[in-house]
Amino acid sequence: MRLNGVLTVGLVLLPGLLGFTGATAAAASNPPASPTPSPTATQPSSTATPAPSAGEDNDPPNEATVAERSATVMASPNFQLPFPCGQTWVGNNSGSSAHRAYEIDFNRGSTAEADRGDPVVAAAAGTVVISSHQGSANGFGNLVKIDHGGGWTTFYAHLTVRSVSAGARVTQGQQIGTVGRTSKPGNNISSHLHYEVRQGEGYPGNIRRAVFNGATFGYPIQTLTSKNKCGGGGGGATNPHTAQSVCGSGYKVVDSAALGTAGTVYLLYSAGSGKNCVATIKKTSLGKATATSAYLEVQGKSRVTDSGNFAYFAGPVQASAPGKCVKWGGKAGSDVYNSPFEHCG
Repeated sequence: MRLNGVLTVGLVLLPGLLGFTGATAAAASNPPASPTPSPTATQPSSTATPAPSAGEDNDPPNEATVAERSATVMASPNFQLPFPCGQTWVGNNSGSSAHRAYEIDFNRGSTAEADRGDPVVAAAAGTVVISSHQGSANGFGNLVKIDHGGGWTTFYAHLTVRSVSAGARVTQGQQIGTVGRTSKPGNNISSHLHYEVRQGEGYPGNIRRAVFNGATFGYPIQTLTSKNKCGGGGGGATNPHTAQSVCGSGYKVVDSAALGTAGTVYLLYSAGSGKNCVATIKKTSLGKATATSAYLEVQGKSRVTDSGNFAYFAGPVQASAPGKCVKWGGKAGSDVYNSPFEHCG
């Protein structure tokens, strides 16, 4: 199926310092199984942590101080994925030669610049101690660093926009900037979020394994769905997700069907990727895992379905259907919609 008149321009992924050059996010409604939690992982070995490049300051000085810094090293805060609730992102530790230990680059879009401008939120509450463009000092570009107390800090680099100032107190899930590609002059990278967790002093030995929602990131690559600020709800609550945010940048709604009062199933199309996408967005029982599904069937091919107990949505289910008709539909609660073969392209 094609939708005329819609065009999204994608860029080729570009290698570079702290660049994400690997996976494209295969968004799913639930995160895959995670490794056993290890919030106090040992320091990486000397072979895994080469010295910084000459002339680079990858441990920039703080621009603000924390009034009451504890001298005691505490257990890790309950870090969450640095993206809004329900968004699914691919984290890649091995896609950049600039990584020295457990840093992660995050992407979710189907093209190099698909994630540019997407919100970045605080992984845990804390005080902003750096909010500035790092210029030629290093490859961080627009950097926000948050001090969480007890020696724990997080870094959010390459931001297009910084939404907080040094010295500001932030809550978990509060927006601190947007995904971008800023770096030092001449460093041509594609848009992504570079994320780090550090404990104590002594770069790069103080870089720690990232832990999200109590589970250690599945190095070197893992796809995760954010639980950051996923509150319960119902009665009057609004779903923070839309069909477009679930399917990704460049997708436009071409059809929809109500699932009673429980939700709506949407059919979308991206001219940039040439793919269709189906997502079911819940309207009731928000934040509570209930039976929800979405499916897409290209004529002559097997049906692809995302089905389970989900808090906010099912999908995205994506497929290319050049010159073909598609069936699509979904379920929320006890209400079901099944289309005929239609939207033939």
